[in-house]
Amino acid sequence: MTERNLLSSERSSHLSGTLADPSDSAQPQPLREAVEMAMRRYFEHLDGSQTTDLYAMVMAEVEAPLLACVMEHTDGNQTRAADVLGLNRGTLRKKLKLYGLIESDAP
Repeated sequence: MTERNLLSSERSSHLSGTLADPSDSAQPQPLREAVEMAMRRYFEHLDGSQTTDLYAMVMAEVEAPLLACVMEHTDGNQTRAADVLGLNRGTLRKKLKLYGLIESDAP
C-alpha cells in the first residue's frame, strides 16, 4: 500500500467514528446515520408545522457536547483540544465561551 493510500485509509477510518446509544444493545451506529434518524424523528414530531433556523439549532445541539467531550478527553487542555478538533485555539475559546463551557475574560 502506498503512503498516500495508507494516509487516505487512516483518515477514512478516523472519520468513521460511531456513537452508541447506551440504552440500545444493538451495534453502534455511524454518526451520519444517528443524525439522519434524529432529523427524521424531529420532522415527524413537527407534524407539518414549520421550523426556522434549523441549521443553527442542529449545530448548537451537536457542537456543545462535542466540545465538552473533547475538553474532558484532553483534561481541559485547550491547546490539545484545538488540535484534536482541527481548530485554531482562539476559535475554540470563542466557542467554549459561547456555550458556557469556560468563563469569559471579562474584567
